[in-house]
Amino acid sequence: MAGIKSNAASVEFRNVTKIYGKSKVAAVSDISLAIEAGKLVTLLGPSGCGKTTTLRMIAGLELATSGQILIGGADVTRLPATDRDVSMVFQSYALFPHMTVRENVEYGLRFSGFDKQRRAEKARAGLELVGLAGYGDRLPSQLSGGQQQRVAVARALVLEPQVLLFDEPLSNLDAKLRRHVREEIREIQQSLGLTVVYVTHDQEEALAVSDRIVVMNNAVIAQDGTPRELYDRPADAFVADFIGEANIFDCEVAAIDRGEATVRLGPVTLRLPAGGRRPGPAKLAARPARILVREAGAAGTLAGTLEKVTYVGSHLEFRIGTALGPVFAVSPDVDASFTIGQDVGVGFPEKGPVLIGG
Repeated sequence: MAGIKSNAASVEFRNVTKIYGKSKVAAVSDISLAIEAGKLVTLLGPSGCGKTTTLRMIAGLELATSGQILIGGADVTRLPATDRDVSMVFQSYALFPHMTVRENVEYGLRFSGFDKQRRAEKARAGLELVGLAGYGDRLPSQLSGGQQQRVAVARALVLEPQVLLFDEPLSNLDAKLRRHVREEIREIQQSLGLTVVYVTHDQEEALAVSDRIVVMNNAVIAQDGTPRELYDRPADAFVADFIGEANIFDCEVAAIDRGEATVRLGPVTLRLPAGGRRPGPAKLAARPARILVREAGAAGTLAGTLEKVTYVGSHLEFRIGTALGPVFAVSPDVDASFTIGQDVGVGFPEKGPVLIGG
């Protein structure tokens, strides 16, 4: 049986802008981006940030107003979708209801010059790859949502594209199934060495599947990096709050010494990587899981009062009132004894907070 091979290619955007209509609204504004062959890169951001337009420009479903788009080093800026070696998996699955699963997977191959036997071999290989061997004779209506999504993935994979595009592929699935299917997509991408560009607004999904994440906001790239870089070292308040939750505090950088900042956060003094910051007013981000809820009056803590304590199974969630505003914290110690109204100290571990832009 014929297997599925990878034709992975790089993708590059050079100062690409997309403007719609007479209003001259920029959906994407002067973005430059390089995606290595064989990597999974996620475009992440809120609705209207430009991520789907960027994906559609790779596919050729939208043409750039200015700038260059290259796939595998070749300029495809003005090529229509039919002349680009890319495949897209849509949110809606887009399966033909009157065709069997096998016929759906074979559909694109009909236009690629393969004979009937070769199409059947590649369809079987694609269905086997996504865990649906033996499902070829069923109709889409006889499959679950997760199975239908895997058929859509198989249909894209058998074309052996240079770039595989995913547009919010899991948004129609329930939470448990989303986790399962995203793991399957990641395993297939890594095992075949595919170049994948993946669009989502779900930050947990992005963190779980990506080699790199490109966070977009208001038609531009807010930050580009690995999942850990974006989570641990967000560039600004938007990224800090969009990639997971974050407490954002106003603070003062009192001094800089050999790349280390002395930071005053109310009565608390912290020593943090300066990250290019200069003395003066600044902002600090602290993840809820990296805030310590300690006894009242503990050294190096910010005084607070527990306003809410919530048990959610795997951890406790706290809302703490402080002079600097409400603080959200979580703790894995579900057996700890806390009561609403209790005075506590809010502590910051050495590797917790990070200085950010505005």
